[in-house]
Amino acid sequence: MSEYLRPTEIVDSDHPRIVDFAGQAGGGAASARDAAVKLYYAVRDGIRYDPYGAGTDAASLRASNVLEAGRGWCVSKAVLLAAACRALGIPARLGFADVRNHLSTERMRRTMQDDVFYFHGYTSIQLDGRWVKATPAFNVELCEKLRLLPLEFDGTEDSIYHPFDADGQRHMEYLGYRGEFADVPLEEMHRVFREKYPQLGLGEDLSAADFERDIEAESRS
Repeated sequence: MSEYLRPTEIVDSDHPRIVDFAGQAGGGAASARDAAVKLYYAVRDGIRYDPYGAGTDAASLRASNVLEAGRGWCVSKAVLLAAACRALGIPARLGFADVRNHLSTERMRRTMQDDVFYFHGYTSIQLDGRWVKATPAFNVELCEKLRLLPLEFDGTEDSIYHPFDADGQRHMEYLGYRGEFADVPLEEMHRVFREKYPQLGLGEDLSAADFERDIEAESRS
């Protein structure tokens, strides 16, 4: 269990920035479960979801850097939540799944050439003697723009994406789980990305694009 409490290169739960964030967002809670819930919402809504800037190197995923940037994608936001939990002495690990996402932007579809998101990230938190999944990726404002049901988390039930959006359209299908780890399995993730997304890095550079602006434009068309 100790490995899910220790800081790592990416889950740098001992970084002063993370310690301060965890203390402010979850400190003073009546229980570990209450603290984890507070941390979940602080990460979900306080860090903007931005898949266009989805760096996959250790520095881009590192919790303290994600917090400083104020934005991230599913994996980096899951890393931040895990780090904040560990900073408060709550065991947390990183979980990964392959999902089919029916909602994306034209830019993403051109770039990925696939509707399967490999290594979708979530946080697994041990609360009251059991592991509970928490997925803090989509902030509530983005959910409203996407007509998605925002994911809530109460610390007792798994919080994973709904199969349908608010209009009953297909949203997310979980195709398979890749396991849960103390740190991001970078080598394996990079291997899968090279295999499944061989075109990445060869097409349009998304770093200067605005994901939410594209979402708004496409929703009006």
